[in-house]
Amino acid sequence: MKKNPSLRLLLALLLSLTLLAVGCSTDTTAPSTPPAQTSPAPQTPPDQPASDSSSDAASMGSLASFTATTLSGETFSQENLAEKDLTVVNFWATFCSPCISEMPDLAAFEEALPDHVALITVCLDGGGDLDAVQSILTKAGYNGVTLVSGDGDLGSLANQIVYVPTTVLVDSEGNLVGEPIIGGQKDLAATYLDAVNSALSSAGKAEISLAE
Repeated sequence: MKKNPSLRLLLALLLSLTLLAVGCSTDTTAPSTPPAQTSPAPQTPPDQPASDSSSDAASMGSLASFTATTLSGETFSQENLAEKDLTVVNFWATFCSPCISEMPDLAAFEEALPDHVALITVCLDGGGDLDAVQSILTKAGYNGVTLVSGDGDLGSLANQIVYVPTTVLVDSEGNLVGEPIIGGQKDLAATYLDAVNSALSSAGKAEISLAE
């Protein structure tokens, strides 16, 4: 049976529209630089919320070996991840409207987590203007860790990010678990909590609830 060319064109168009709805596009040429360098911001599609992706986060790499610098100038590495059962890692950028819009929800989620689960953010273009990054985080009420540069596995993982915001879950050994969460979420707390509890349950650990 011959495939209908018009049908193939329609499917390709629908796929393109779906990708545009995910969030802000990052540079897909995969530069060899670590995250948060001072290169110009790439072009972005229209900012629209999207649900999570169906791809396996483990295929994107790991965070088993890296060294990063936080917004406050401290060092952060896989040793910090080892202190937690699970770490939620949110990749964002200052040019991304959905990233900034969901930051207050991220801040609230981070504050409500129990001690053995953490949330950190990685600002992919933060190295260019630390004051701008701090301003966004302060307005959102986010007081957690934000990485603005890094090497090793963090640099490699950052180069796999096609759209922001993208969020992955990392276990204490630096393995990416579950599925990446791509795009702004209508109910961030519920989406993230479901992902966290699914990952904890798969690892044989007790599920969590958020602090009131």
